[in-house]
Amino acid sequence: MKLVQIAGYLGSGKTTLIIALSKSLSERGKKIAILVNDVGAVPVDGKVMQEYGLTVKDIGGGCICCQVAGNMLKTLGLLAKGMNPDIIIIEPTGMAVPNAIKKTVVDNTAGRIDISIGPTIVLFDTTREEKLLTYDTLKRLVTTQLLDADIIALSKVDITSEEAVAHARQSVHRINPRAEIITVSTRTGEGLANLINAVQEMTIQA
Repeated sequence: MKLVQIAGYLGSGKTTLIIALSKSLSERGKKIAILVNDVGAVPVDGKVMQEYGLTVKDIGGGCICCQVAGNMLKTLGLLAKGMNPDIIIIEPTGMAVPNAIKKTVVDNTAGRIDISIGPTIVLFDTTREEKLLTYDTLKRLVTTQLLDADIIALSKVDITSEEAVAHARQSVHRINPRAEIITVSTRTGEGLANLINAVQEMTIQA
């Protein structure tokens, strides 16, 4: 099993992207499970779940970085014994730190669960760059999330200007120059194929 995180601050578009990504990976023959630790549940109805063979688990009660890490590990163990998916996609809370989740999984599954770490995708809302990278507390959180990313997905590019997207690209590249940066719109589908290809390539390499 490969663990793929889709992280990012609240309202960046994680849930919509997870559904689109899960469908596309399923169509490419991958067995997908989704762990949700964000506000509300992934709005995947029964018909979509049946059509694409998606398994959705909700881990509530706190952040899987810390408060409910045990629940996450238990769920991973159950998935490994039962469904044994090719890819597990985790949607952490908007306040989560991706590397903390990675560390929890690595430190607590070695020798017990056949799981490896795939790419971490962090969404960055191009319509809110000033807010996300200006206010001190929020800036620290968003910067930490971006530093943990293997792929930075600049989201909502269909509802902002080209100049804003270009500026956001420069800003996130300064923070994390090693990450691959991809522009996406879950509404129009722009960039989704590029993102899916990047995830698949990194998942194979991981």
